[in-house]
Amino acid sequence: MLTTDIIQKHNETLAADHQFKLAYISELLSRKGIDPQEIIDKIKAFQVAIPSWALGTGGTRFGRFPNGGEPRNLEEKIEDVGLIHQLNGSSDSISLHIPWDIPSDAQAIKQLLKAHHLTIDSVNSNTFQDQKDQPYSYKFGSLSHTKKDSQNLAIEHNIACIEYGKQLDSKVLTVWLADGSNFPGQQHFRKAYQRTADSLATIYEAMPSDWTMLIEYKPYEPFFYSMVIPDWGTSYSLCQQIGKNAQVLVDLGHHLPNTNIEQIVGRLMHFGRLGGFHFNGSMYGDDDLTTGSIKPYQFFLIFNELVDGMQDEAVKNPPLAWMIDASHNTKDPIEDLLQSVNAILATYAKALLVDREALADAQENNDVLHAEEILRDTFFTDVRALVSEASRQLGGALDPVGAFRNGKIREGLISKRGKFSVATGL
Repeated sequence: MLTTDIIQKHNETLAADHQFKLAYISELLSRKGIDPQEIIDKIKAFQVAIPSWALGTGGTRFGRFPNGGEPRNLEEKIEDVGLIHQLNGSSDSISLHIPWDIPSDAQAIKQLLKAHHLTIDSVNSNTFQDQKDQPYSYKFGSLSHTKKDSQNLAIEHNIACIEYGKQLDSKVLTVWLADGSNFPGQQHFRKAYQRTADSLATIYEAMPSDWTMLIEYKPYEPFFYSMVIPDWGTSYSLCQQIGKNAQVLVDLGHHLPNTNIEQIVGRLMHFGRLGGFHFNGSMYGDDDLTTGSIKPYQFFLIFNELVDGMQDEAVKNPPLAWMIDASHNTKDPIEDLLQSVNAILATYAKALLVDREALADAQENNDVLHAEEILRDTFFTDVRALVSEASRQLGGALDPVGAFRNGKIREGLISKRGKFSVATGL
């Protein structure tokens, strides 16, 4: 469906314009003493995992409008991530969501992953929905449930996720809890927290020693009075209790409006407890929009903290897991994911260009304006040619979305899978 020839021909049509832009940014960086190829190499090494649940059309409680040609099973989801990775060279792994992505034949799945040059990034558990014929309900909680039967069911599900992950050589379990309450008095806050901590400790004990548990937080939804894990502090405290391989997962949409996410990132890196990200964009809450589409400057400030921590030898934070978590209500899912990865890479590239020495000097001398202008000047630098060149050097397209459209990939998927195919999962 997508061949090397298609990508090469697409690149040839853009080559002259690309070389002009690349020459300009390369000269600009060289004048600042920055080797452009070093930045390109760092972009090439940065890989962003694609979530299996984002390969189909998302929806709201009011409707879902599929594009057709959506992946109907795990094998087709892997094929779609393979397409994305072929186009951009920067999406070499897929995040799975259980029970939708249970492998029927683990060896066959591993062979398919290898054929597409992919790995399994993480396995994500689901205790926010009751599954068909489930004996006990999560209506009033899962890992925090007052009834042992429901609590144990949720624990067993997470342990089963670990087992599926082991079959596919994953080493990360991502836990997001929908547990909470809608009304005052409904839930005993301290007891709900302790039940959650005890449940997570049991799951943690079942993990291999080289695995990581990522614990996500969210201030509201599906419950609107309280969530058991509403903020980074609660997630951090649980990680501290559970063990050294438990880390906080930051979803960019899981914050109240105007939250200083970059400060949260700085704090967690300082504590050595930042495990990774679910990238998306947000206007009001958990909107799951295209990464960088709503608040690009804040996204840059977040990456500024990340790069600063990654380059500081005093920071003892483990390697981070980079994942997308998005919902595509009005865009083609693959196009949106390609667009998101490009935005992530471009923002990462900008953060790499920040003059750390000059910024530190301005901060130490309380030169507020100069410190701010260092960041603003870098933010407004157009680094898209560097990202395009990184993709080209990896064998991908200079313009991944353009290549996807010009190659009529969606039309091919519809022809293969049907106009009314709907992706499994969310």
